[in-house]
Amino acid sequence: MADPRNPHDFTPLRPVEFEILLVLSGGESHGYGIIKEAEERSGGRDRMETGTLYRALRRLTSRGMVKPTDRRPAPESDDERRRYFAITAFGRRVATAEARRLETQVDAARARALLSGVDGGG
Repeated sequence: MADPRNPHDFTPLRPVEFEILLVLSGGESHGYGIIKEAEERSGGRDRMETGTLYRALRRLTSRGMVKPTDRRPAPESDDERRRYFAITAFGRRVATAEARRLETQVDAARARALLSGVDGGG
């Protein structure tokens, strides 16, 4: 049965929560993998702290957007201490709602020439 909750009731997301959902929308990952991918996406400008990551993962898990997974990579490329997480169907719906919300804001910024390349804006 599909989750009857409205994903818009969970937006706006905290930036760290959206970043985690973005990473997990590409596939399961462990905490360090989430941190590294988020850092790479920002060109190294943003560094997610471990405590911040795991607090956000607890929030997302308690809201049914993320779940721990038992799937493990091949033993030679695994570290048994790592905990893996996956986005849920509801988490994907919330992430989509947040992406659309942000898209509207970016469109408004472009309309106001904040991202048009004028005055160093983009």
